Amino acid sequence: QVQLVESGGGLVQAGGSLRLSCRASRSIFGYRMGWFRQVPGSERELVATITTGGNTNYADSLKGRFAISRDNARNTVYLQMNSLKFDDTAVYYCNINFNSVNYWGQGTQVTVSS
Repeated sequence: QVQLVESGGGLVQAGGSLRLSCRASRSIFGYRMGWFRQVPGSERELVATITTGGNTNYADSLKGRFAISRDNARNTVYLQMNSLKFDDTAVYYCNINFNSVNYWGQGTQVTVSS
């Protein structure tokens, strides 16, 4: 089992920045980590993923504004969000697929005021 704990969400004005963190209860070395987001009434959508080697993948609409990174020694993955827009308002979730099971954190709310 893996526990994931997200932090760093909050209220920010449009154009501002936030940095989310997700700490895992065990080593994340060797596992791809991801950030997803969800708004009420919609499906959870991919934001970005990162492999142990640092290969990244982003939702097309977020390229250039969001950056995912990881610190394997700290069992932590980050999401730097810049030039935030009202439409980025959502609950952001951290994800790891561990032994063929998807694990999710409790989510952290990001609210962007226009």
